[in-house]
Amino acid sequence: MKFVDEAPIRVEAGKGGNGCLSFRREKYIPRGGPDGGDGGDGGSVFLEGDASLNTLVDYRFTRNFRAETGQGGQGRNMTGRKGEDLILKVPVGTSAIDIETDEILADITEAGQQVMVARGGWHGLGNTRFKSSVNQAPRQTSPGQEGESREIKLELKVLADVGMLGLPNAGKSTFIRSVSSATPKVADYPFTTLVPSLGVVRLQRHRSFVVADIPGLIEGASEGAGLGIRFLKHLTRNRVLLHTIDMAPWDDITPAEAATSIVRELEKFSPTLVQRERWLVLNKLDMVPEEEREARCQSVIDALGWEGPVYRVSAINGEGTEQLCHDLMMRLETLKEEEAANPELAEIEHQTQLAMQEEARQRIDELRLAYRAKKAGKPLEDQDDSDDDDWNEDDYDVEVEYVK
Repeated sequence: MKFVDEAPIRVEAGKGGNGCLSFRREKYIPRGGPDGGDGGDGGSVFLEGDASLNTLVDYRFTRNFRAETGQGGQGRNMTGRKGEDLILKVPVGTSAIDIETDEILADITEAGQQVMVARGGWHGLGNTRFKSSVNQAPRQTSPGQEGESREIKLELKVLADVGMLGLPNAGKSTFIRSVSSATPKVADYPFTTLVPSLGVVRLQRHRSFVVADIPGLIEGASEGAGLGIRFLKHLTRNRVLLHTIDMAPWDDITPAEAATSIVRELEKFSPTLVQRERWLVLNKLDMVPEEEREARCQSVIDALGWEGPVYRVSAINGEGTEQLCHDLMMRLETLKEEEAANPELAEIEHQTQLAMQEEARQRIDELRLAYRAKKAGKPLEDQDDSDDDDWNEDDYDVEVEYVK
């Protein structure tokens, strides 16, 4: 099926029912008085996290969603039925952004979590409500209010504790297969991974974390080369990034050049993301002659000016992966304990994630404008977000299976 991580939709809450104008008319009861009931409230639109979903493909072709209108009031003081709420199921990790204001309306981080994105209209009042000592037979009612309507963009960012980034064929998918039960595609050619895949690393019965494999970057990805930077936004929710380097590359690029090229692409994509906690993973050392290993590893560390954690592994045979996973688990547990003890740290983390997501959104929008300009043969400054005639979203989707 298609892995779709963005979908613009329109949601419209239901209109409130009108109030009723009615008077009581029964035999032997003259001048019965007003008995018009209120209308019912309009239905609201909610987003709800669903753990069984992992793509927004359901919102690719159906884009208009409307909740039910409230029923009008009736005589005998009968209130109209409330409009039924509309609940839209979305994958966990979905954000909803108001296209007009750029306001983040919802951030679904748990299964079953519900967030209202459009409020239903308030009900109208029947003429009974306007009865007073000086107005015994009111002929006044009020109409139901219109429900909120919004143009929103759904954005899916996979929920994972650890994210892997690196050039194509750096061994990221092999690493995930080695440490978890996930089985992403592995082959000896670039861009084997076309969409993010998730793996659960379980150290003990109640100790586990989720690692995400992000499609590989190449030089110029920030300008749209290769698969571009579309999937980098999925790293904005990760607490630790594993910068994976192929120490036995098949092409002419050296491990040091590969390492620095990834950093350059991250800097162009998001200045905040590049400051995220990163660990250096030097992979495929089993393919490097033993007498060359230390010198080759040191060349990467020197090229990056690296001062953080460094792990020397061979994912295909599991060498060094157990210690790496143990240290990741310890680090993630420490971060959670610190945030639980200090709510300010949790708020700082939340704001950091929002900043990364905003930078990612702006950079991807810039690339889309450039794409439209190139395809339409217009200067970039003449382009507008509404110039969608030549924009084909299928250019950014791949027909693959999303493995979790």
